[in-house]
Amino acid sequence: MELGILKTVAARIKWQSEARDFTPWLATNIHALNEAIGLELEVENMEVRCGPYAADILAKDTGTDKYVIIENQLEKTNHDHLGKAITYASVLDASTIIWIATDFTEEHKKALDWLNDHTSDEISIFGVQVELWQIDQSNPALRFNVISRPNQAVRQAARSKSSDELSENRKFQFDFWNRFKDKLAQTKKIPSLQTPRPQYWFDISLGKSYIHISNTCNTDVNTVGVRVYISNKIADTMLPYLESKKEEIEASIGHVLDWNPNPMNRDKVIVLLHPTDFSDPQKVNEALDWLVTYSIKFRDTFSKLVRQIPL
Repeated sequence: MELGILKTVAARIKWQSEARDFTPWLATNIHALNEAIGLELEVENMEVRCGPYAADILAKDTGTDKYVIIENQLEKTNHDHLGKAITYASVLDASTIIWIATDFTEEHKKALDWLNDHTSDEISIFGVQVELWQIDQSNPALRFNVISRPNQAVRQAARSKSSDELSENRKFQFDFWNRFKDKLAQTKKIPSLQTPRPQYWFDISLGKSYIHISNTCNTDVNTVGVRVYISNKIADTMLPYLESKKEEIEASIGHVLDWNPNPMNRDKVIVLLHPTDFSDPQKVNEALDWLVTYSIKFRDTFSKLVRQIPL
């Protein structure tokens, strides 16, 4: 058997123009970028005006409901595009910048790494190289090569240092969510996981804006829980839709759920709680395993349904 020759292909063979060709293609195929960087992005709009300039793509991270700027460049990186990306992010109040180019200079890669290491963990910057590969005369294949991303080790060290000033409950919750994230990551069932924080909740994306899973660790009453959290922006449509699927949902999860337990609240929740004892290490481990199991069940069940409803 003869082996083919693997070679790179110029991106402009596929996309001659950034604005007319590549940006619309990326907006339609955002899942390819999601897989490369480990986020779940939902495109809001293209060519979004920022004064005399326009951001290529404005998206939303469905895990955090925060805005994301995507700046495209089918050539070697330059200062102009870096400056524009930062400007767009400041004007549009974005928490994430994704700079896509065919070639990153070493200086620009170092600049992105430096920004990630010296900004708060509320800000994330990705450098992504777009490549086309071909074997002999085959159709080109796409590859997004992530050359810079937030340094989780540096940020984890900063968070651990800052946790020294927290209350005992907050320290416990911070440790609890770090252990939960590690256990959940080992399953490889959920591609994008948020950064643990010293708080009573830990959110997981469902792939659509304004609705997500919100796990809870309530140290006051010794319970953990999994909630579907629905923002008031879509609650009037989404909650009745999900309630119409109630039997299907509860059969899939294997439990009766508490639907809209706080009807006076504008934001809505669908809840499953589990009692535990946070003073007992064995019970804590059992609670972590329970949360991992039902986080996956909730996500598998609800993510399919919420993507089917047009809002």
